[in-house]
Amino acid sequence: MYEISPQLYLEIANALLSEIGTANFFSGSINLTHHDIFCKLICTVIVRRERTIEPEDSHPAVEQLCDVWWEFHTTEGGEEICNDFSFSTLQQYIYT
Repeated sequence: MYEISPQLYLEIANALLSEIGTANFFSGSINLTHHDIFCKLICTVIVRRERTIEPEDSHPAVEQLCDVWWEFHTTEGGEEICNDFSFSTLQQYIYT
């Protein structure tokens, strides 16, 4: 079982937020390599953003990601490895 480290969760969170950008919906995949392990997050999420009263804030921060569907794959040398990925744990790194 491949254990998803806090550092990897942070990398995934940053990549996901980068892909989401200013959108309120995301459906797609994110690929990255972490210590020779290829990681792929495939997900569909609805993005809930903070409401602000300042008009110059045209892109409010992400308040919550509502996961509609997701899967996370880890492979090494072309072989898939079971992992302990949790979307709820990933969300903890989204809001920091």
